[in-house]
Amino acid sequence: MRPSVAPFPAARLRRLRRSAALRDLAQENRLDAADLIWPVFLREGTDVAEPIPSMPGVARLSIDRAVRAAAEAADLGIPAICLFPYTGAELRTEDCAEAWNPDNLTNRAIRAIKAECPGIAVMTDIALDPYNINGHDGFVVDGEIVNDTTVEALTRMALAQAEAGADILGPSDMMDGRIGAIRTRLEQAGHRDVAILSYAAKYASAFYGPFRDAVGASGRLVGDKKTYQMNPGNSDEALRLVERDLSEGADMVMIKPGMAYLDICRRVKDSFGVPTCAYQVSGEYAMLRGAADRGWLDGERVMMESLLAFKRAGCDAILTYFAPEAARLLKEN
Repeated sequence: MRPSVAPFPAARLRRLRRSAALRDLAQENRLDAADLIWPVFLREGTDVAEPIPSMPGVARLSIDRAVRAAAEAADLGIPAICLFPYTGAELRTEDCAEAWNPDNLTNRAIRAIKAECPGIAVMTDIALDPYNINGHDGFVVDGEIVNDTTVEALTRMALAQAEAGADILGPSDMMDGRIGAIRTRLEQAGHRDVAILSYAAKYASAFYGPFRDAVGASGRLVGDKKTYQMNPGNSDEALRLVERDLSEGADMVMIKPGMAYLDICRRVKDSFGVPTCAYQVSGEYAMLRGAADRGWLDGERVMMESLLAFKRAGCDAILTYFAPEAARLLKEN
């Protein structure tokens, strides 16, 4: 049982807030650059940084620029970056074959980054939406997103990324059974040390809009993703999904979105005690950045407060577009 607090005036809880030194001594949770993963959008070209209008301050980078971003992340103490490709219309097909092309944009970027910045961890996204003419994370057959055929494609995609040198694979598709299938294929191919960070509890959220702009999927999506992403009204289901993915070989788990689902982060961490991550998604970033750019909020303070909330909720790592800015601020302070 938690001990009771002494009555006032024996207990004056403001005593430990009286000065900066006392507040530092009593602080329960801290944010560090090592807690951050930087999502980076890729595009073809050379020396290109193409701004994304719905995500102020974020751009699609050509591979050479992505290599420079990885070096910047390493200098700032950010341990990992996560790659997301903007795929041209000519490479988006019904069969999504570009997803496992060993020379696709993502796989070329992995090799380039690992060649120049071997110490940084490279994470990738495993889902078919950047390559699917229908904009879905899985194959569409007669209007249905089919599970098992999609899982086979995802294992091919995962193997191609592992062979390119990825350190962490991030299945974000929410198909049933994909973690077990990917883990089995990696073991068979000798990639036993490649980690899987499963998007185990990914909700069918309205906060993903700017991301879909960034990867070029907004205008292609037919229907919605509610048959495979989670119902925002569900909490217990998230625990079942996390338990399943861990049993199939996931090393870490992800909750997505983050800020609107901090209760899920806390439940997952308390229930399983495994490395637990959250994604501060594009819509969450855009609303804070947009308000700060208009002077409605103090940008630095709300950025750091929002990231600290993930730590307080039990997260070990946070995917956030604020990563370099937050890391620079932490380094300065």
